Amino acid sequence: MKNKRSRMVYFHALITSGCRFSWILFAGLICLASTGMTQEKEITNHLGMTFIRVEPGTFQMGSPETEPHRKTNEKLHPAEITDPFYLQETEVTLEQWQAIMGKAFFLKKKGGPQTPVTRVSFYDCQKFIRKLNKTGTARYRLPSEKEWEYACRAGTRTAYSWGNAPDCALAMYANTPKRHGDCSSYYRSTGLPVNGPAPVASFQPNPWGFYDMHGNVWEWCQDEYTDDVRTPGVNTYDLFSTRPRVRRGGSWYLYGRYMRSANRTYAHPGARFQTTGFRLVLEVD
Repeated sequence: MKNKRSRMVYFHALITSGCRFSWILFAGLICLASTGMTQEKEITNHLGMTFIRVEPGTFQMGSPETEPHRKTNEKLHPAEITDPFYLQETEVTLEQWQAIMGKAFFLKKKGGPQTPVTRVSFYDCQKFIRKLNKTGTARYRLPSEKEWEYACRAGTRTAYSWGNAPDCALAMYANTPKRHGDCSSYYRSTGLPVNGPAPVASFQPNPWGFYDMHGNVWEWCQDEYTDDVRTPGVNTYDLFSTRPRVRRGGSWYLYGRYMRSANRTYAHPGARFQTTGFRLVLEVD
């Protein structure tokens, strides 16, 4: 009788244990899904903005002392991206801007729907982001300067993501025939506009799939500018702050050296330039 009772207790424990294992396995699968293990490599939102997932990693931020046209504010140092994020594969377009902000702001704006939006200040970008964030559960923001350079380099160590020399066939720059027209005749021959930016994705993407990280338009970053890239400024969205903000990437207007991966510049957050736009980060839950 005692042996029979022992066998029954053992059998009950085995069944209970199996049920508990099945439940743990099920809960684990749910946990994996909720923690982002199954998130997509690319996400496209309701405005047609496509975002590419960027995984955490380390890289050398800044430029070596031997790089031509290097500036003193580009001190080379190891940097780490600790969290994944999604970065927009192109600059924000005029069509995407108008879908959120309306057309009145750019009533006289020239260019097609795929032209990168320009003449937008850092403050304007924040207004766009706040309105966009109200359209759903996703959260958008500007990239940090570190995130921007990490994605621009895309694993490369050269001055540009393709090598150490600018190339008119790989990016939009020096597109002003009367001033810095090194590339304007080439662009005209390919049907691209002169004296302005190209439609987004007119050139090949970098190794991680991002278009126009070099040239086309300068891009606002969220950081306040500091002279030492190793100590970034505060990431704040205070609309009353007048501290200069970082811009990255170069533009269609100036020479190729300004679109190096490490090149840094800045502007007053209220400034609106025909050479400056932005791209967004979609935050990972």
